Amino acid sequence: MAQEVCMLKAQLKDKEKEIAALKSKLEQLEKSHTSVPELQSTVTPLTPLTTKPSLSNEDILRYSRQLLLPELGVKGQLHLCKTSVLIVGCGGLGCPLAQYLAAAGIGRLGLLDYDEVELSNLHRQILHGEENQGQAKSLSAARAVRRLNSTVECVPYHLQLSPENALQLIQQYDIVADCSDNVATRYLVNDACVLSGKPLVSASALRMEGQLTVYNYRGGPCFRCLYPVPPPPETVTNCSDGGVLGVVPGIMGCFQALEVLKIASGQGSSCGQQLLMFDAQDARFRSIKLRPKQAGCAACGENPSVTRLIDYEAFCGSAATDKCRKLNLLSEDQRITVQDYKSIVDIAGPHILLDVRPLVEVDICHLPFSLNIPLSSLEERKSGQIQLLQERISQLKQQIPGDCRPPVYVICKQGNDSQKAVQVLEKMSGSEVDSIRVKDICGGLMAWAKKIDPAFPQY
Repeated sequence: MAQEVCMLKAQLKDKEKEIAALKSKLEQLEKSHTSVPELQSTVTPLTPLTTKPSLSNEDILRYSRQLLLPELGVKGQLHLCKTSVLIVGCGGLGCPLAQYLAAAGIGRLGLLDYDEVELSNLHRQILHGEENQGQAKSLSAARAVRRLNSTVECVPYHLQLSPENALQLIQQYDIVADCSDNVATRYLVNDACVLSGKPLVSASALRMEGQLTVYNYRGGPCFRCLYPVPPPPETVTNCSDGGVLGVVPGIMGCFQALEVLKIASGQGSSCGQQLLMFDAQDARFRSIKLRPKQAGCAACGENPSVTRLIDYEAFCGSAATDKCRKLNLLSEDQRITVQDYKSIVDIAGPHILLDVRPLVEVDICHLPFSLNIPLSSLEERKSGQIQLLQERISQLKQQIPGDCRPPVYVICKQGNDSQKAVQVLEKMSGSEVDSIRVKDICGGLMAWAKKIDPAFPQY
């Protein structure tokens, strides 16, 4: 009996040791899978990636379905494991791109974004969730990638790419993916890639359309070869202004991932001199052959003038951010604040409030006493719309004594289109419509929501 008790105690002690060892292993695994990458607010040197001599059993099991592809195989997978990719922008394009690169086993991912997660991001920026609102996008994306594949090294950069840091950062990565949403950053990334000799996989998405090209790759053109001069700022539309269906940047981000993986694995990209265009409305893709590398290109030509990074905001005349741009087309006496306009409303001063947004935006929200005539209708001088405005002006003139010119206040979402409308109306005043006094309301309806009526919808 005593011998049996001693045997059971010995077995119990062995089991306790086994349980302790399992607990320790579990803690280590949980720590490795949930550890948060260190957030970088400056550019610091990175250690080179360690080249794997062979794939582990875990690697083989994880990547088995793509290892079976003759185009990839073990050799291609090992190439992926030693490749580093910098993603500029962790938004609608960057999220699916980062997700698929991590899933495929890319060695290192640099995730760069200056912005924080907002509720309006979530319909397209799929690595972020409601619980991530207010967090740095780069860190939120890195955490999501870490949960998907803990073997991928993630380096989140919570900073804005600039002429001061771009070269130092881009030189540390093998491939760069441009997922930005503004012209100034596109020129900056392109020039930094040309100066560093890095291939650039670039995509864009707006409304129901997307585009993709690979620049500076195997003798192909760079961004400046095709666009030597930036477009006028007032002609550029981003997602904040024009909108986008969430799945469209998702599709284009996946195509970016495809081209990055082909380049990284040694297969090569077929988009080095091709523009891939996607029309979501008709569910169609088409490819356009681009002109070759230009000998006179300022960045990659035979005698380049771009030998260092410049002030790209000054070069493009627009900010290097994805936020709604703010135009300044009018003088101070041609504009009023939302507070001043609220005072006019409070005293019931006779006037016309002209909302120049498209009807689709007016359906989202509008001030009940406004008259909607889209800017496009004013610019095209559509007779029916101009007649409607003239009728309102005539009615208003009856309320104003003497020969005073009726006041017309113009509003839009952010105060950009309304400025253009003021310029159009001033040219029409006295000729196509009765003489009027026209002023723009600074900041538009979003300023009204922030400063006058917090209950007014923001979009």
